Amino acid sequence: MNEGVAEAASSMNAILNWEEVPIFDSEDAEAAFWAENKPHVRLMEAAVAAPSESSESVTITLRIDPRMLARIKRLARSRYLNYQSMIKQWLSERMEQELRER
Repeated sequence: MNEGVAEAASSMNAILNWEEVPIFDSEDAEAAFWAENKPHVRLMEAAVAAPSESSESVTITLRIDPRMLARIKRLARSRYLNYQSMIKQWLSERMEQELRER
């Protein structure tokens, strides 16, 4: 790896929670954000290998406004995730939060 690239990567801020990533007004704003920030390795691993509650999954139909879906897909792409996996991760995180607050 190029020394300059390695030095830049080591000085980047590590994102520990997806809520730290803002909704961007433009691609330039998004590019500027990701030039200074990167997802923490544990966050990426949790998103990719999130344990399911069972080995089976159930297919559901969910109606979403097309503009909202486009924004979700754009966010997922920026995080190198499948948008459906990201939605499942968000639901899982929120469910755990709700259960902790009981």
